[in-house]
Amino acid sequence: MPWKRSKNRLVTPFQVLVSYYFIAIAISFLLLLLPGVHQEGVKVSLLDSLFTAVSAVSVTGLTTFNISESYTTFGLVMVLVILQLGAIGIMSLGTFVWLLVGKKIGMRERQLIMIDHNQYNLSGVVQLIREILKILIGIEVMGAFILTLHFTNYFDTFEEALIHGVFASISATTNGGFDITGMSLLPFHNDYFVQLITMVLIVLGAIGFPVLIEVKTFLLNRHANFRFSLFTKITTSTYAILFVVGAVVILLLESFHSFKGMSWHEALFSAMFHSVSTRSAGLTTYDVTTFSEATDIFMSFLMFIGSSPSSVGGGIRTTTFAMAILFLITFSRGREDIQVFGREIHLIDVFRSFVVILLAFFMVLVATIILLITEPHASLIQIIFEITSAFGTCGMSLGITSDLSVVGKIIIMILMFVGRVGLISFLYTLGGGGRGKKSNYHYPKERVIIG
Repeated sequence: MPWKRSKNRLVTPFQVLVSYYFIAIAISFLLLLLPGVHQEGVKVSLLDSLFTAVSAVSVTGLTTFNISESYTTFGLVMVLVILQLGAIGIMSLGTFVWLLVGKKIGMRERQLIMIDHNQYNLSGVVQLIREILKILIGIEVMGAFILTLHFTNYFDTFEEALIHGVFASISATTNGGFDITGMSLLPFHNDYFVQLITMVLIVLGAIGFPVLIEVKTFLLNRHANFRFSLFTKITTSTYAILFVVGAVVILLLESFHSFKGMSWHEALFSAMFHSVSTRSAGLTTYDVTTFSEATDIFMSFLMFIGSSPSSVGGGIRTTTFAMAILFLITFSRGREDIQVFGREIHLIDVFRSFVVILLAFFMVLVATIILLITEPHASLIQIIFEITSAFGTCGMSLGITSDLSVVGKIIIMILMFVGRVGLISFLYTLGGGGRGKKSNYHYPKERVIIG
């Protein structure tokens, strides 16, 4: 049900949801301006604080300054709070608060939850929120516990190990990409245990909450009639294929470049980690500025795809990419019906996929042209990498974030925001769509020559 703005104009749920994210950014911006957030003598401009707030709400991780050298422990806690806000989702967090105070979740709230988590019906959305909160927090606590114990081997005090363990777990699970080492995970380049745990946390955060809920249901309530949904099958298979292909291509491209001279297991773990991280995490175990341009372009493509729907990440999403590939395969075979895993795909989902891809490509193209004008110090590869990283809410950078102009920072903030709220929600917000309008009449149909 649309919300009334005036007698003649209506506010759609999509517009309400996007406005909530704007409010979340404003609140996050104010939190980062609180006394005690910055270390003594450190000055951070209002624009850079806003940039960090947008980056944290969108769980991206791009920053214009080193937060480990600029923020106090209190400031880092504020960053973690904002990361949780962005990862869980505005409506999820709001629903949790409403449930705590005993407020009834009405139809309007359920619509917003449905949109925020890319659901197609209203039934079970409140239970969905409960499951998301339990799963996400459970993963973060377990990850923090494991990493804290391991980090006692690196830090002199348990308190330091705890701070780094908690921050690393939340940053990885939310795919936030923030770090307090000042060097991402480069200090753990040869620590395969830290890399493995971090990769698992990244995957659990980016695979999609519906997938995790179904897996939990399967493991706890095994019965013969249980069947994984088509969404879960497509998501997990696409995610796995992208991971394997990504790792193999990065390994091959860098074997005679930056990985030259590495042991096979060191090169393999580096390739695997960066393939996982390009889904949406942005953490690195190796200096990505030393990668070849071919690898930079390939990683930009992976970041453009991003993570799965209803997860903590951005980009066009894995299912969108899968729909496009399935359509191309089906079309090349001369068939009209797209069939996969014993099911047939709705054409409307195919249309939505191509709308997302075209709009995303157009946004990246326009942003690239603008930044080529405003950032003459950066190369085309650096700009494309930065833009796709922002849109995919990944957070990797080739080192130009801190040198961006005012216009450049604004463009990157817009891309991070759109990547987080989703292109469909953003498009409906601008066009006032999403009300399910149907035409009262149709024109005669006529074929158009294509190709």
